[in-house]
Amino acid sequence: MWNYIIPVITLIVGLIGGFAIGVFYLRRQLTKMQGDPKMLQQMAKQMGYNLNPKQMQKAQQMMKNQQMPKPGAGRKKR
Repeated sequence: MWNYIIPVITLIVGLIGGFAIGVFYLRRQLTKMQGDPKMLQQMAKQMGYNLNPKQMQKAQQMMKNQQMPKPGAGRKKR
């Protein structure tokens, strides 16, 4: 019986931990990208876009104005 329970629990814990680490890493990269236009330009090229300087400024301004929600901020308390 324990031969089935332990792998399932380990899988669930691993998925939750991997998701949390992925979200943390993505948020950190996005905040780092806001201040570095080279990273923003590189991301745009990877997605198939070639931004001119005016578009680059607009994209940076949009990223600065957008606030990243904190984990759990969207949850309603009952």
